[in-house]
Amino acid sequence: MIHPSYVELMKKVNDHVVVGEEPVVNSRYSIVCATAKRAREIIDGAEPMNVKNADKKKALSIAVEELYNGDLKILSEEEIEEKTQVLNQLKEDLSNDKNAYEKYIASNSEDYNE
Repeated sequence: MIHPSYVELMKKVNDHVVVGEEPVVNSRYSIVCATAKRAREIIDGAEPMNVKNADKKKALSIAVEELYNGDLKILSEEEIEEKTQVLNQLKEDLSNDKNAYEKYIASNSEDYNE
């Protein structure tokens, strides 16, 4: 990988970090893991995100470009926990809504069958 370099990728990924905060990415290892994981997703059929000529590029090159463009994000442990909580709450809300809808239909089924 010639361009972008690890240093450029690390700067780009940590761009939003406020001075004094812990950067999201501290090592090349994090970059390698994130891009390798995304490359495997692309190989398995995931669509590339906003990458020009993606059909002519290898999966790893696409993943690196996505990371550099900001389409692919590396999350901190706190961000992962926060997003997991939000998703779990959404699942619970949807389940409750479905149950309420089914109860409504069941209680009003006589109106529809007449």
